[in-house]
Amino acid sequence: MKKNLITATAIAVGLALWLVTGLFAERPEPLADTRSATLSQTETSRMRVRVAQLNAEQRTLTRILRGKTASKRNARVSAEVAGRVIARPVERGDRVVAGELLCELAIDDREAALREAEADLARAEIEFTGATELKDRNLLSEIRIAQVAAELETARARLNRVRLNLERTKIVAPFDGVVETLHMDVGDLATMGTACATLIDLDPLLISANVAERDIDYIATGSPVTARTSTDERLVGEVTFVGSESDPTTRTYPVEITVPNPEYRIRSGLTTVVSVETDTVLAHRVSPSLFTLDDDGIVGLRGVDKDNRVVFYPVDIVEDALDGAWVTGLPGVVRLITVGQEFVAAGEIVDVQETTGAPVTASTL
Repeated sequence: MKKNLITATAIAVGLALWLVTGLFAERPEPLADTRSATLSQTETSRMRVRVAQLNAEQRTLTRILRGKTASKRNARVSAEVAGRVIARPVERGDRVVAGELLCELAIDDREAALREAEADLARAEIEFTGATELKDRNLLSEIRIAQVAAELETARARLNRVRLNLERTKIVAPFDGVVETLHMDVGDLATMGTACATLIDLDPLLISANVAERDIDYIATGSPVTARTSTDERLVGEVTFVGSESDPTTRTYPVEITVPNPEYRIRSGLTTVVSVETDTVLAHRVSPSLFTLDDDGIVGLRGVDKDNRVVFYPVDIVEDALDGAWVTGLPGVVRLITVGQEFVAAGEIVDVQETTGAPVTASTL
């Protein structure tokens, strides 16, 4: 009996210890709750970025050149015979047309020389007629006939020369233009080659510029051009000449652009900024602040795909404009990160905040 009592007491003490231990043990959390907490923590740690949708647009690319305006033609109109200036009906700045009188020289004895040459020609014609009649009768030798014919041609040539010298006493404009400089005045004695006036032709007007080696292949004759002068005049024209040999010092190629200037409103020598249209491409306009570099130092932009995963797009900057940079290398429609692009990496899934309202285009960014 005593043995049974001891056994019962031992069992009671063991049960009491087991009950006490179970009260103070930590209860494990349910598996479902642990997984939910882990997912919540992952979603919270995603970087939040702002995204705008951009659509590609047709863009006519341009090359910016710097040059200056120049006259199409520039001539020093000079005397071809000697004589004293008796008239100069033009002044500096006058517009003249081809054939208009610039300076007139004294005729002096040129009229007398003309009458003398006319008389010599008349005599030579009579002699030639008489010699021809004698030849028909076989009364004149062939040698004499040849002499008479030569005298007739000499008389004709002398008359033409005298008439030409008489005409040259009037120095006229060779083309339409503006009188830029006057070199003689009434009373001056002109010799052969003395300049009367400098005449410049401003319609059409030329713009002379130089193109760098990297851009020369984009410039072609016939390319449309817009230009703005230092006096804020807007010009429209086209490329009419592209040089084939570069300057040995600057390594640039000469280019000439022709623009109409019917009113002579634009002067020669004005500094001009020229925009030459070169090609048409599909491009996006973006803010330069969005450009970033990848690990290899390549310039590009960061966007997101349909799964909100960050994608790095290498781009080429084809034009810098006042309202942004035009780039190629993006998909036609792209979701571009506009805020937070420097804090995410390619392949990372991000929390996207879309731009509200209608999709943003390159024109409204």
